[in-house]
Parts: sequence; C-alpha cells; structure tokens
Amino acid sequence: QVQLVESGGGLVQAGGSLRLSCAASGRTFSLYAVGWFRQAPGKEREFVAASGWGGSSTHYVDSVKGRFTISRDNAKNTVFLQMNSLKPEDTAVYYCAADQFTTAQGMSVRSSHEYWGQGTQVIVSS
Repeated sequence: QVQLVESGGGLVQAGGSLRLSCAASGRTFSLYAVGWFRQAPGKEREFVAASGWGGSSTHYVDSVKGRFTISRDNAKNTVFLQMNSLKPEDTAVYYCAADQFTTAQGMSVRSSHEYWGQGTQVIVSS
C-alpha cells in the first residue's frame, strides 16, 4: 500500500514559479513510477509529467516541456515538480499518481493508476 500526499500549490502570478511535492509512504518507493496530472475546471484530467520507476526516465506533455521539471529523491520518498514560467492555463488541481514497475512514458498512456494523492490547487493569475 502506498499513500501519496501532495503539497506546494498556491496562487502565483503569470511568469512565476512553484514547486510541488508528492510525498509517498512505503519502503519500496524506487520501484514506482510517479506521475503528475492536472484537472482544470470543466476539463478532463490530463497527464503533465512522470518519472519512471528507479528514476531512470522522464516524460512530459508538450505544453510544459522546457518549463516544468520532474525529479525524485528516493531516499526521502518524494517526487517534485518544479514549475517555472507559469501561465494562466496551468491553473488546475495537480495530482500525483504511482504505479509499480512502470516507465515514465507508460504513466502517460495508462488509463488507470494504482495510487492517487488528494491533489493540490495551483492558481496562476494573469
């Protein structure tokens, strides 16, 4: 069983930065891929970025490439999403999810995930 807790959301002006954290319970965190997803009001949840199990791969949706960076600290069971040059269209609730033995790209195409966090709100004002 893995429990995920997101933090770091907030209100920021366009062009600003935020760093989201996804803290996981469990002793085998390195065996899990962790992905970030977001859901804006009235829209479907979409994939944002992922770190493959073992941290060997990363994958991003095109709209955040060059602006967002995903990283992980397996010793602290935490995955980070550094978000720079934020835009109003990045406004959403951001969720992290985890799947065992999955690649980063695999996280972007799977229709379901084993574990989800509760989400953290990001609001980017223009």
